[in-house]
Amino acid sequence: MEVPVNYLAVIVAAAAAMGIGALWYGPLFGKQWRAVMGISLGEMKSMPLSPIQAMGLGFVVALIMAYVLNHVLVFSGTYYGSEIDYTAGLMAAFWVWLGFVATTQIGVVLWDGKPWKLFFINTAYSLVSLGVMGVILALWK
Repeated sequence: MEVPVNYLAVIVAAAAAMGIGALWYGPLFGKQWRAVMGISLGEMKSMPLSPIQAMGLGFVVALIMAYVLNHVLVFSGTYYGSEIDYTAGLMAAFWVWLGFVATTQIGVVLWDGKPWKLFFINTAYSLVSLGVMGVILALWK
C-alpha cells in the first residue's frame, strides 16, 4: 500500500513542534524544567551536545514523529475521508500521545525517581506539539 505523504506538511509540522518546544522549555516552563532537572543555565552550556547539535537532532526526531503521525492518519482511515478536519488530527495525536508517549514517559517517575512535575512538563509539551502536528497534517493532506 502506497502511503500518501505531503512532505512539506511533515516539515512544517516538525518546525511547528520545534517552535513550541522553544517556547515551552524557554519562557513558559524553562525555569521549572531546569529546577526539577537540577540543571543551571551554566550547566546547560557544558552539556555534551552544543545547542545547534541538540536542535538539529531534535528536528530530525520531530520529522520522524510527524512522518509517523501522517501514517497513523492514513492507516486510521481518516486521511481518505472527504470530511477530514482538524478534529481527526487532534484525535490521532491524542491517542498516539496517550498510548505511546505518556505511557513511556512515566518511566521517569517510576524508575528514575524524577518528580511528577517533570513528567507533566514533558508530557504536556508532547501532547501540545503532537496536537499541532496532527492538525497541520490533517488539514494539509
